[in-house]
Amino acid sequence: MKLYFSPGVCSLAPHIALREAGLPFTLELVDTNTRLTASGADYLEVNPNGYVPAFEAEPGFVLTEGPAIMQYIADRAPESGLAPPPGSAQRYRLQSWLNFITSEIHKGFSPLFKPGMPAEAKTMFKEQLAQRFDHVEKHLARHDYLLGNSFSIADAYLFVTTGWSGFVGIDLNRWPAILAFRERVQSRPSVQEAMRAEGLLK
Repeated sequence: MKLYFSPGVCSLAPHIALREAGLPFTLELVDTNTRLTASGADYLEVNPNGYVPAFEAEPGFVLTEGPAIMQYIADRAPESGLAPPPGSAQRYRLQSWLNFITSEIHKGFSPLFKPGMPAEAKTMFKEQLAQRFDHVEKHLARHDYLLGNSFSIADAYLFVTTGWSGFVGIDLNRWPAILAFRERVQSRPSVQEAMRAEGLLK
């Protein structure tokens, strides 16, 4: 199995999941500007959309969307507890959180990283993100993790996306439960290993 990644972006979430699952894998760094991988390959032949992550589960089978990749990883290592069993009520709760993060938080950050975006528009997007964070804050004030007391792939995804806040001028001190959640997740050995591998921790 091979994960195509760029440091610190959304591909960090499946990277964390792979280490949590204890599955064997290799990493292939992608330059998202040149669309070349570290080995010199044309990344567009792997993922025509050009963005990361992409995950080569086996020769000829490549997944390109983070939530799908993470569920595949979790299902390959069910003993890890990274996802509830398929068909269970909790599995649908997991999918609900994954969809919320990808559509309401992940995509909410995208305009804030565009240099040409007008300041007024960025303010609007920050206000929308704040509303989404308010929703997550209420939940995490009552639970250690999104599914309750156990870490899941949704937590890895939320950890990665909320970590972008400082780069766009969003102060997470407004949401103490999210900050506490981030500390819990970052203390996990697998998270620290993934971050070190991507050069995000010394």
